[in-house]
Amino acid sequence: MPIPGHIDPVPVPRPAVVREDGRTDLIGLTRDQMRAVLADAGLDPKQAKLRAKQIWHWIYNRGATDFSVMTDIAKAQHPWLTERFVVGRPEVVEAQVSTDGTRKWLLRSDDGQDYEMVFIPDADRGTLCVSSQVGCTLNCRFCHTGTMRLVRNLTAGEIVSQVMLARDSLGEWPSQPEGRMLTNIVMMGMGEPLYNFDNVRDGLAIVMDGEGLALSKRRITLSTSGVVPMMARAGEEIGVNLAVSLHAITKEVRDEIVPINKKYGIEELLQACADYPGANNARRITFEYVMLKDKNDSDADARELVRLLKKYDLPAKVNLIPFNPWPGAPYECSTPERIRSFSNIIFAAGISAPVRTPRGRDIDAACGQLKTAAEKKSRAQMDREAEEKMAALG
Repeated sequence: MPIPGHIDPVPVPRPAVVREDGRTDLIGLTRDQMRAVLADAGLDPKQAKLRAKQIWHWIYNRGATDFSVMTDIAKAQHPWLTERFVVGRPEVVEAQVSTDGTRKWLLRSDDGQDYEMVFIPDADRGTLCVSSQVGCTLNCRFCHTGTMRLVRNLTAGEIVSQVMLARDSLGEWPSQPEGRMLTNIVMMGMGEPLYNFDNVRDGLAIVMDGEGLALSKRRITLSTSGVVPMMARAGEEIGVNLAVSLHAITKEVRDEIVPINKKYGIEELLQACADYPGANNARRITFEYVMLKDKNDSDADARELVRLLKKYDLPAKVNLIPFNPWPGAPYECSTPERIRSFSNIIFAAGISAPVRTPRGRDIDAACGQLKTAAEKKSRAQMDREAEEKMAALG
């Protein structure tokens, strides 16, 4: 199996996608960038600064996508803005709702790339699972997304717009901190966030901005499979909660199921966790552990996991994830009895080890199941089905 990654720590950057209509999408720009593009388009610097402030408020507090609704901007200027700029959203190719209320969206970018996001409602919170890349380069063997090729990184705007599209769907504009259904974000969708560091950092800065989408950093979790060189920077420059896809406690097994372990071994990874800025008992590091039958689920594995966490004195929580099957998967899920025994050993050592309830399995929205429909069906097949639907409608 190939060792993941192209050039550490990120894949080779690609030029930004230019819209066919030539307009500039304002989503994902910082205030200074927004002011600059307005000035470059012809506004004088003072007016560009004012308009950037007004547009920022309408975009991120009101959810506006049309300049014509921005009532504090002169009507005469609306056509000028519309001709040059757009407040974008990804195209929704398909939206599905699970029997348990989980929602999944298949999204398409301006350059025709497909990716997914998932919203998981609970009694006390609503969590949006956000993608950071189209595809993935890590090849984790238990993960359906890992069977895809990496196409490209998502831009900061494409990351932010997932949150905004979820707000659209949930009817949560104007933005307000109280009474939200969408309360938490996890960077656990398609891709490895730390292989797209700059765009993830810049996108989350807007999500956390008090005058932007205004989600607290304590309600955002970034998950990594163990890109050790970028973990300290993530703590310093992003500052959100950290989750680590651990999944095994021996080199042999982790090399197999999480191949990045061949680059950054378990001990190196756990030391980076111990050094993660801001980690403490109030902000514990979450260790994700998928339960695979006869692979990583023995009592001995549980005891070794406890030993390692205590060795590095880690403020830890272990999320036990029943394996979510997908066609062609090489593993089976551990039995409920085995998962319960594993969990009990960790709890007995004073470390929280809840078993995550699978959500959205019936729409392939559960952990490890995300893989875009573009991979499941050829584009020709999708076009043919669309033509058949149109023909049926007459």
